[in-house]
Amino acid sequence: MTPPESPRPHVPPQPPRPLPGPLVDAAWLAPRLGAEGLVVLDASVGVHRDAETRIPGARRFDLDGALSDHHASLPHTMPEPDRLAAELRTLGLRDEDTVVVYDAAGVYSSPRAWWMLRAVGFDRAAVLDGGLPAWTAYGGPVEEAAQPLPPSTPGDFTARPRSGLFVGADRVADALRDPDAAVLDARTRARFTGRAPEPRPGLRGGHMPGAVSLPFSELLGNGGRMRPPHELREAFREAAGDRGTLVFSCGSGVTACVLALGAHLAGLENLSVYDGSWSEWGLPVPGRPVATGATGATGPGRAGSAASADQAGVS
Repeated sequence: MTPPESPRPHVPPQPPRPLPGPLVDAAWLAPRLGAEGLVVLDASVGVHRDAETRIPGARRFDLDGALSDHHASLPHTMPEPDRLAAELRTLGLRDEDTVVVYDAAGVYSSPRAWWMLRAVGFDRAAVLDGGLPAWTAYGGPVEEAAQPLPPSTPGDFTARPRSGLFVGADRVADALRDPDAAVLDARTRARFTGRAPEPRPGLRGGHMPGAVSLPFSELLGNGGRMRPPHELREAFREAAGDRGTLVFSCGSGVTACVLALGAHLAGLENLSVYDGSWSEWGLPVPGRPVATGATGATGPGRAGSAASADQAGVS
């Protein structure tokens, strides 16, 4: 008679630190899932908030809800640091935690959460490369998104704000006049040129005169993962040359952060995100200058892939 197979010994999750950088893949996260001090955040927006599954234990970094300033007139506005810190403490975030943030679209809105954390001085955070699609393709475990999570013990997160990571329209206008700065627009080329209407009502079509088109999807490769650093460096070189200051814009300040992540991975510095983005600049009042046509678009591009990727939302 064959003796029963001995149960496999429990292998505790690997410690989450140190992070290998601001981007981790499923193979890095899987053996660390459930480790003490590792917090997984789901920053999905729009229709992707309704994904049927989530990474087990993932807490909602709700950019469509409490993690944006709803007293502001513009969508997805960065909250004041103290308000953001209070919401993060409600999520249970502690100063010594390590964070992995993902979204259900792939790499779409999760970099916004990563950039917000950097803006309040928290650097132990990384984006999950490829998001939930890459996680499920890897075979990572999931749970029903409707399953309630146990209440989080309030954290002790402390905001240590950094200036300059988010900027306003006046700083963008200055950058457009600065020969050592480039303003890069993450929207599709069709929206940049004004050929496609803006998805938010009341906004003018086109782009800021002097801005350069770099659709966020052009930083993504196979499986919706970020391209390797050398390819990212080349993409930014083609778009901005050797200009030393980069400002990123999009529809509402969300996919602009994909460009910020790509530039960071490429080793570039002096990076800012225009928080109001086209949701502010494109308003008819106060009537900031708008251009249409292909001026400022880089190369032939991959307009088809960019346009389809942008259907994930209006950011």
